[in-house]
Amino acid sequence: MKYCSHCRADIVVTIPPGDNRERYTCPACDFIFYDNPRIVAGCIPIYGDQILLCKRSIEPRSGYWTLPAGFMENGETTQQGAWRETYEESMAKVEVGQLFSVCNVPRINQVHMFYLAQMTNATFGATSESSDVALFSSQDIPWDEIAFATVKQTLERFLADRDQNQFQLHHLEF
Repeated sequence: MKYCSHCRADIVVTIPPGDNRERYTCPACDFIFYDNPRIVAGCIPIYGDQILLCKRSIEPRSGYWTLPAGFMENGETTQQGAWRETYEESMAKVEVGQLFSVCNVPRINQVHMFYLAQMTNATFGATSESSDVALFSSQDIPWDEIAFATVKQTLERFLADRDQNQFQLHHLEF
């Protein structure tokens, strides 16, 4: 960030009065630009005993499989973001259930949140964000082709909880 979007003055990095962290600030209009973590919301779409995965057609990790998820938009809840991202990436309609995993990824300033979700039917398909979308049984998940560690850990925990027929909230650090 170089210029203030409010008054077009040069931005400086400083610790504002009453704060304890460096922030992008405008010395001309005193506006503080907070750069906080971004939230990724997504689902574990379930149809029967299968899980819906999407093959990414966008970077990062294009060509790898993932759970449908993406950055939240302003004005939506995490559940609404998870539903929207699932539909945008897979055309699948789901009923979003309980929060399943919260994955803290401080090195890239992100928090990933995955919800359990029941697919309302078996309708799904590729989109501009996913070159392929498919249902997988646990033994067929392409573990070596999973895009992100947060997704892999979430899937592993989901399968373990499903085997015990008891789903709990998982807090994970990456």
